[in-house]
Order: sequence, then structure tokens, then C-alpha cells
Amino acid sequence: MTKRTAAKYKIDRRMGENIWGRPKSPVNRREYGPGQHGQRRKAKLSDFGLQLRAKQKLKGYYGDLTEKQFRRIYSEAERVKGDTGENLIGLLEKRLDAVIYRAKFVATMFAARQFVNHGHVLVNGKRVNIPSFRVKEGDVIEVREKSRQIAALLEATQLPERDVPEYIEADHSKMSAKFIRTPNLGDVPYPVIMEPNLVIEYYAQN
Repeated sequence: MTKRTAAKYKIDRRMGENIWGRPKSPVNRREYGPGQHGQRRKAKLSDFGLQLRAKQKLKGYYGDLTEKQFRRIYSEAERVKGDTGENLIGLLEKRLDAVIYRAKFVATMFAARQFVNHGHVLVNGKRVNIPSFRVKEGDVIEVREKSRQIAALLEATQLPERDVPEYIEADHSKMSAKFIRTPNLGDVPYPVIMEPNLVIEYYAQN
């Protein structure tokens, strides 16, 4: 188990929210933060605090990306024409690990990264083992024939707590999915409110 995988519930506790909507999240039982001082009354966050929290939440949601990775995606979103916040969400959702998670081939975003890393995924018939690989509209993503009987994969497709969003067409009988279009913020089924506008404000000031 990677450090990041082991820390996923710690991220929930730190944010005080069940950011993946998982039934086993400790936030479902304890809404206070981790550690011996976690139960202290929360101070009201400053504007900077709200912006930082929004960034940490979005960054954590996508498998706890490193600051360098996340900053690079933000810089690209800023360069592209259109609303920077919407562009940021679109670029994050086009990551191969995010598509694998959205298609319900795996149970968590962390598992998606590992699944891609281990070479179980084909994009348009070619094996891709880079989680940050960016899919394009119309790309077909498949689980390799040899990997289709993995127990965790079969269990994930049956998970009741989330559905495949409209911008991905998934066929679990063939273990394949098609990336139909780049989503807007309103299309993405986040279990909690994400605020990319605050993330933009954070980077604009820092």
C-alpha cells in the first residue's frame, strides 16, 4: 500500500468532509480533524485559508497530486481560452486515472493510479501506464483482456454509491469506456462542493 493510499482517510479528516463520498470515511463518524487537537473549535478561515482549503481539497480528490503537478495543470488551464476554473476541471477529468475511476473500473482514485501504473489499461488499443496521460474526446479506454477478471475490478463495477457520468460511455461487459466530451464543473459528480474559482484566486495571489 502506498503512503498516499494509506492517507486517503486522513485527507477526509483534515478537510472535515467525505470528499469521495465513500461509505467507510471516518468523517461519517467523526467530523473533527485528526490528531490530539482535532476536536478544538474551528476558527473562522481567512480568505487565504478558504482558498488554500479549496486547492487542497481539489488536489487531494484527484489522488493527492503533488503541488508541482497541480500547479502545472493550473498554468495550462490559465493559458487555454475560456474560464480558467472550468478549464482546470476539464484538464483534471481528462487524466487517464480520473477516466478509469469515473468509468467505475476501480473503487478509488488512488486505485485508478495504481491500476494504470501496473499496465492494465489500453487507450485506443495501445497500452498506457502513465496515470497523468491525457485522453482526448472520442478515445476508447479498455481494460486489458488478461486483467478483466481481477476481483477488485469486478467489485468496483457493482458499487452502488456512484454512477458513471454522462460524458463517459462505459460498457462493463466489455470492460471498455469512451470519453465522449470534456465536462464542465456542473457535469462532474463530486460528492462535495468544489470551488475552482477559489483555487484560481489562490494562485493569482501566490
